[in-house]
Amino acid sequence: MDEKIIILDFGSQTTQLIGRRIRELNTYSEIVPYNKFPYGDDTVKGVILSDSPYSVSDAEAFKIDLSEIRDKYPVLAIGYGAQYIAKFEGARIKQTGPRVYGKAELTVSAEDELFNGLIDTSAAWFSFSETISSLPKNLNCVASTKDDELSAYRIEGEPTWGVQFHPEATDTEVGVKLLSNFLDICECKRDWTPASFVKSTVSNLKQELGDDKVILALSGGVDSSVAAVLLHKAIGKNLTCVFVDHGLLRKNEFENVLVDYEHLGLNVIGVDAKERFYKELKGVVDPEEKRKIIGKGFIDVFDREAHKLKDIKWLAQGTIYPDIIESISVTGAVIKSHHNVGGLPEKMNLKLCEPLSLLFKDEVRKIGLELGMKPHLIDRHPFPGPGLGIRILGDITPDKVRIAQEADHIYISNLRSAGLYNQVWQAGAILLPVQSVGVTNDERTYENTIALRAVTSVDALTADWSRLPYEFLSMVSNEIINNVKGVNRVVYDISSKPPATIEWE
Repeated sequence: MDEKIIILDFGSQTTQLIGRRIRELNTYSEIVPYNKFPYGDDTVKGVILSDSPYSVSDAEAFKIDLSEIRDKYPVLAIGYGAQYIAKFEGARIKQTGPRVYGKAELTVSAEDELFNGLIDTSAAWFSFSETISSLPKNLNCVASTKDDELSAYRIEGEPTWGVQFHPEATDTEVGVKLLSNFLDICECKRDWTPASFVKSTVSNLKQELGDDKVILALSGGVDSSVAAVLLHKAIGKNLTCVFVDHGLLRKNEFENVLVDYEHLGLNVIGVDAKERFYKELKGVVDPEEKRKIIGKGFIDVFDREAHKLKDIKWLAQGTIYPDIIESISVTGAVIKSHHNVGGLPEKMNLKLCEPLSLLFKDEVRKIGLELGMKPHLIDRHPFPGPGLGIRILGDITPDKVRIAQEADHIYISNLRSAGLYNQVWQAGAILLPVQSVGVTNDERTYENTIALRAVTSVDALTADWSRLPYEFLSMVSNEIINNVKGVNRVVYDISSKPPATIEWE
């Protein structure tokens, strides 16, 4: 890549959305912590400052010296970023009283290249509890609302702008145009595409890996699959893929995955490790402990397989950006651990290769299609690394795995046959640690409950529950109860993310 926009992350949940919007404009964006600016990187064309959960008045608020950044690059500051720069320049920041949240009518009050071509009045999305109440003479107001007179400003004599609204939000009507204008100001060529990513990544992998041998953790999902094909394109026979059956895969998935990859020419070693994982997970109910046991199991299995192979120097993983974000944010808050994020190379004495680590899920799919992979591999729903281990709440037993596998198989098969599979981002059956009374063949039963989960999403950072037809849910419920021994009740999860996660654990 010969150009990029750097997004300095001050901890906002919308930071990733900013990055996505820039990439949708065919420009590579890279999100870095607010204090990790890549000084000396000649490919940086401009800088965006994100919003933050903090107030600029908070003692613990993130602070950064922007003197060398503002002098060298066009800067667009959003929310907290806008207030931070304004306060540094001498503006007064005051509490708004009730939090401002939602759409407001934005009026462009002055000619400015950032607002070039924007309609005079449009809807914009706001979310703040403090506002800029006065501007010093070198900050010129360029847009306002009825309740926020200083919604956007430009610093006189330099290409630095601050906006109180969120141009990345879909509810901001002119947001995409404004971001496009910013890229024009940065003189971006906008040539970042799936084809260019493949070309540059393959070239970089060839240079980085040379003749070194690589072992890859293949899960059968989209991420590891695309990573494998990308690496195979770069290093060919020097890549060995290992697919572990930890006993927590979907029904028949181990066999199906091995068949799926025959056409790709990948060297895949299948490892049956079910008994090992069942033994180590016996009696464990805490979700984080289960994740850690499964993660350690992967480490041990791959370490063993790597030692069987000669001269392995790299461990490749299909880690994507949301994995990293959810494992640890700029604020240090851990949402949940991911088995494929961090820690493995230290144990295995291998260097780490993650060619997809800065991509979102939809971008990974585009890369897969660009690589010529079969659509059914690309369109597969995400499936968690710990597999059914985090879809079985409570302890893990082979019988519980059987129940979860059979219920999931019925659910997913019916989604496909009903033409609903591709309308859903992710779906699965969750076995709850709840038993309830039922009646089967005129006899009282006391059996398990299955929760069906289906969500729509773009990048897994947010998700909404899928409005599946009632008739479909009724059919699936009946089929599960009639065919899965040990289940007498099925419920449907209508929670969105946030506050719920997509997976239950």
